[in-house]
Amino acid sequence: MKENYQKKMEEIIAKNVEEKKTPTLLLQACCAPCSSAVLERISEFFEITILYYNPNISDKEEYQKRLTEIKKFVKKVNTKHKISVREGYYNPTDFFDIVRGYEHLKEGSERCFRCYRLRLEETAKMASKESFDYFGTTLSISPHKNSRVLNEIGEELEEKYNVSYLFADFKKKNGYKRSIELSKEYGLYRQDYCGCVYSKLEREQEKKDKKQSS
Repeated sequence: MKENYQKKMEEIIAKNVEEKKTPTLLLQACCAPCSSAVLERISEFFEITILYYNPNISDKEEYQKRLTEIKKFVKKVNTKHKISVREGYYNPTDFFDIVRGYEHLKEGSERCFRCYRLRLEETAKMASKESFDYFGTTLSISPHKNSRVLNEIGEELEEKYNVSYLFADFKKKNGYKRSIELSKEYGLYRQDYCGCVYSKLEREQEKKDKKQSS
């Protein structure tokens, strides 16, 4: 039976609300547009620290631009609880090491799944070390990300690091559409590829093919 991760998240939130708890959450985030709709949906229920941990973005200028946009957005947005942003350790070699041999695969493949694990594991480690109540990620808001794989990895890491994982499928309930609306509303920089050099090349090829066929 297919898991409904949106429902699982809602159940977690409802239980905490019933118990009058506002848990801490370490939330791995890739960019401001994806963070926007996620924060709108859950910031009322958690004390959130955003972890900008994205070694897959090898272009330092792109990496810095996305980090700056997240910080700008968090300063602008009104939330019940203060949101802080923390930059993770940045070393693109970590990404290239874990995808070696999978470079040729398309987006949405095992190459991406390894990247999910790299970023989620760092988040889980930090959350466990610093006694956060939960760890999670904004990644499931993208239609290009496999929510089942993301949540299965999160569940594995929950057991490994003894820290609760926030199950989620943020693309549900028009999450992705809402992220586009909020990006326009706040004037956020919105990139057209995931972040790694392979997704960038793939997107450039798609544009080239589209141009040639038109």
